[in-house]
Amino acid sequence: MSVIYFDNNATTKVDERVLEAMLPYFSEHYGNASSKLHEAGWVGEAAVEKARKQVAELIGAEPSEIIFTSGATEAINTALKGIVKAYKTKGNHIITVSTEHKAVLDTCEYLKEEGAEITYLNVDKEGLIDPDELRSAIKPTTILISVMAANNETGVIQPLEEISAIAKQNSIIFFSDATQYAGKSQLNVNDAGIDCLSLSAHKFYGPKGVGALYLRRKDPRVNIISLIHGGAQENHHRAGTLNVPLIVGLGKACEIARSEMWDNNTEVSKLRAYFEHQILDIDGLRINGSTKYRLYNASNITFPASLNVRQLLKKYAFSSGSACASGTTEPSHVLKAMGIPDTDIKNSFRFSFSKFNTLDEVKMLIKDLFSSF
Repeated sequence: MSVIYFDNNATTKVDERVLEAMLPYFSEHYGNASSKLHEAGWVGEAAVEKARKQVAELIGAEPSEIIFTSGATEAINTALKGIVKAYKTKGNHIITVSTEHKAVLDTCEYLKEEGAEITYLNVDKEGLIDPDELRSAIKPTTILISVMAANNETGVIQPLEEISAIAKQNSIIFFSDATQYAGKSQLNVNDAGIDCLSLSAHKFYGPKGVGALYLRRKDPRVNIISLIHGGAQENHHRAGTLNVPLIVGLGKACEIARSEMWDNNTEVSKLRAYFEHQILDIDGLRINGSTKYRLYNASNITFPASLNVRQLLKKYAFSSGSACASGTTEPSHVLKAMGIPDTDIKNSFRFSFSKFNTLDEVKMLIKDLFSSF
């Protein structure tokens, strides 16, 4: 890669151990996991079930509660649309947050066109919701609360356990988009009280194009209506031939994340802390979002207009917002919801670090930032 990469909330480099685990399933063990009558199929099925267990162990779930998808966006669509269809006799009201990923917001807008009622909670200047506003938004027809675990642009972490407690008190399903959180920080769906959750392999050193949907099977059992039909795969929740190599990669990424999470978090958080500490002397600089409730690897910063940060994109990879929205000309909806003026949003950038970054790379970035005046 010709640039130094600091855009790890967009995607991460695949861990070599993940790639090594995947490769045999492209050329040697290439059987269809749904072919039950011969050894080639059995090998594929065994690999899928091993990966299902690895994913479940990462988030404290049961293997039977894991549904493989093509990524977090499909998992989100499956959860939101599937729950609305399954619980339409109970109600049609969804509560979500104005700073959610577009995969959630656009799906909610689609459901609104289909007759659902959507309430969008506000956030404060630190990007956090007010649990009292959530309580006040609940109606007799509320069937789903959808709040992301950690924001993709700012890294801000929402109070999941408090949200869960509110949902349970009112017998409402709690879905969380954990795409940025899972694999980076400790997460147990039972301790956090999450009923439904999405994750994606490429956010924690796995391959693109594969993710998972966690669907609670008891206390309460969450039901969905399938979106994709044409086969009995994934317990009839998601038809289609399973992508065994990518699923193996997701499983291996989960296994590595679970065993090395503490060490990775410690080292990456040191890089982020060093970066922010060194540049805080720049007049007019501001860190966006809560610095207390935040992912260890993300830093969203507003720079003074006098600093030409964009010129550094020739040498470094970083972001002005979500990778899924970076092709638009609209100001970040996340920063806008936090009350940041459009003029400041134009000068706001996200730096997200990984275990593959080095202190020397960070020092080089800092030096070049100070040379941009």
